[in-house]
Amino acid sequence: MEKIPKQEPAKLIRVVLFGPESTGKTTLSKLLARHYNTVWVREFARNYLQNKWNNERKTCEHDDLIPIAIGQMNLENDLSKKADKVLICDTDLLETKVYSEEYYGGFVDPELDNAALNNQYDLYLLTYIDAPWEEDDLRDRPEQRQEMFDAFEKALLKYNRPFVILKGSVKNRLDKGIEAIDKLLEKRKNLDSFSDILTDIDLHFLSQNLEDPSGYNL
Repeated sequence: MEKIPKQEPAKLIRVVLFGPESTGKTTLSKLLARHYNTVWVREFARNYLQNKWNNERKTCEHDDLIPIAIGQMNLENDLSKKADKVLICDTDLLETKVYSEEYYGGFVDPELDNAALNNQYDLYLLTYIDAPWEEDDLRDRPEQRQEMFDAFEKALLKYNRPFVILKGSVKNRLDKGIEAIDKLLEKRKNLDSFSDILTDIDLHFLSQNLEDPSGYNL
């Protein structure tokens, strides 16, 4: 059986958007990537689970979590080679671990648990639940948003991960995220940068879907 890939080393500032469903993580991932002229790592689970729903009318099951983790790390490792100083991650395996604990009676596959705790990130941006709930085929538990937020915050505290909480409008969240990342950039030197050597623009951030997300006022 395929194993979860290890996080490949890179001289980058790795930033994770972290928190419950429908709290604006993807919107902020795109906007931060645009601001820093870099790439963002989408959430592999979204397409994986949407395809499962479309084909089988089934939602996420525990056996899906390892394939999701494998897909997520393959995406992150690939895009880490194309990032410019900062890599923006729409999610990470610690988030998958939290969902496993919350949805499956506290159980986490040991392989997922090990990968989630060994992967390293420089900053977590924890998105609060004051963003409007937007229903889709995959989202559930709108009545338990505070409970889920508390679970995510507890995980960051338990594992001593550096984080800031983002609240308010998209502009407020974006500004606070940029402020936190800029502080890291001031301290870190000799980061991997591809700005000066790219010849094919499709390799850089413009190859991704970075249009202004509809429905958000900046």
